[in-house]
Amino acid sequence: MRIKKGDTVKVLSGNDKGKTGEVLEVIPKTEKIIVKGINARKKHIKARKQGDESGIIPVECAIHSSKVNVVCPKCNKATKVGYKIEKDEKVRVCKKCGAKLK
Repeated sequence: MRIKKGDTVKVLSGNDKGKTGEVLEVIPKTEKIIVKGINARKKHIKARKQGDESGIIPVECAIHSSKVNVVCPKCNKATKVGYKIEKDEKVRVCKKCGAKLK
């Protein structure tokens, strides 16, 4: 997968189209990612012990990686990720401006 944990991504389709957020978790087996503040669902929590609070909390759910693009830190645009080999090392680069991605 071309998306890594910690990347800033922009959602291309779905209910959260146009929103940006940071990748919290990557699930390579299903090609899905969890993005902070994106695809939030309500989860009902029951108090397990006396003193715990029950309630409804928002939880981020997984979204398919094909529905997002990485935001380049230099040109600040959503872009595809390319690769270059520099000194026997594979480096991710922005397809629009050619800047290195962290």
